[in-house]
Amino acid sequence: MAVNSPLPVAADLKPVNGIEIGFAEAGIKKPNRKDILVMKLADTATVAGVFTTNRFCAAPVQVSKANLAAVAAGGAPIRALVVNTGNANAGTGETGLASANATCAALARLLACEPHQILPFSTGVILEPLPVEKVVGALPAAIANLKADNWFNAAEAIMTTDTQPKAASRTVDICGHSVTMTGISKGAGMIRPNMATMLGYLAIDARVSQEVLNELVRHAADHSFNCITIDGDTSTNDSFMLIATGTGSLAIANTDSTEYAELKTAVTDIARSLAQMIIRDGEGATKFITVTVEEGASMEECRKIAYSIAHSPLVKTAFFASDPNLGRILCAIGYAGVDDLDVTKLDLYLDDVLVAKSGGRNPAYQEADGQRVMQKSEITVRVRLGRGAHSATVWTCDLSHEYVTINADYRS
Repeated sequence: MAVNSPLPVAADLKPVNGIEIGFAEAGIKKPNRKDILVMKLADTATVAGVFTTNRFCAAPVQVSKANLAAVAAGGAPIRALVVNTGNANAGTGETGLASANATCAALARLLACEPHQILPFSTGVILEPLPVEKVVGALPAAIANLKADNWFNAAEAIMTTDTQPKAASRTVDICGHSVTMTGISKGAGMIRPNMATMLGYLAIDARVSQEVLNELVRHAADHSFNCITIDGDTSTNDSFMLIATGTGSLAIANTDSTEYAELKTAVTDIARSLAQMIIRDGEGATKFITVTVEEGASMEECRKIAYSIAHSPLVKTAFFASDPNLGRILCAIGYAGVDDLDVTKLDLYLDDVLVAKSGGRNPAYQEADGQRVMQKSEITVRVRLGRGAHSATVWTCDLSHEYVTINADYRS
């Protein structure tokens, strides 16, 4: 079960005018499960995305980036997204590219648009050929059940090792304009986005120019999906897409406005919720851990130290065992790669407990206090560097026996 993360309620997921969602069962990996998702967009929609930086990026990532580039070069806008689970179509060479393009072409024929107006996405096992015939064969069924209120089914259709669907929905007021936002995400392992196997899709009904949307998706990703890690592995398929359907009354053409600032805050907030759902559902996770590094000379060094703590198997297994072996955190700080770090200025907190002061064990620290915090399901690690005004926060989970079991048996 996900850590303190209730199941989304289908009735609470608001339709976003200008996007219709359909799903199907193609039997890509297992029978009788949703594994194809189609999102059909209104003619007024704009789309922007960020993708994995893994050099072995999957064929659908390559095709999606190429199709977005075609739009930027003056081509017709994106009209649909298609997602398959059960197969990542990564490490598949030219055959994989051909399969991704064939999927786009098939959906384009059904929607009467051009192949470059389709963005494909895949998630699942790497280095196995995509059964493109199954994918293409299931597209008519997905088109047949296109509905505006299919968000819960969409969240289920993109799951792999996730234990539950991940979705969020909000309506916010921005300078007198009502804006509806609904999004889904998936991921439970191979998570360390660097823009993880992570997918995220967020739709808003505002009218947003392409340049502004490109900026907005980067900001939202940098403050949400790029602040999470389960196991430190950046997937070949990571993608986060932001869709502005253009059907609402809010219109934003530049970033120099109060409207943009408020929209940026709202979009980033819901993206952060979707990202944290991934951590709460980390493979085998029993604890949700916030790592905050403060008083750094730069945000980059704060994030470097935070990720060093969050990635450490020794730190993560200590949290799983509820063992206040907190010297492991100091060790991870020390090897984070901040070469001029003065550890004599450093303080370390575990929730409200001051564990280390001025680089050494706090004389008042009692292990019983650390034990009390380590028993919790949600824990905050706070590091004060004493060298500047910058800070960064990342979210992670513990590392349990179940993580090993899941990944040892992933392909069966």
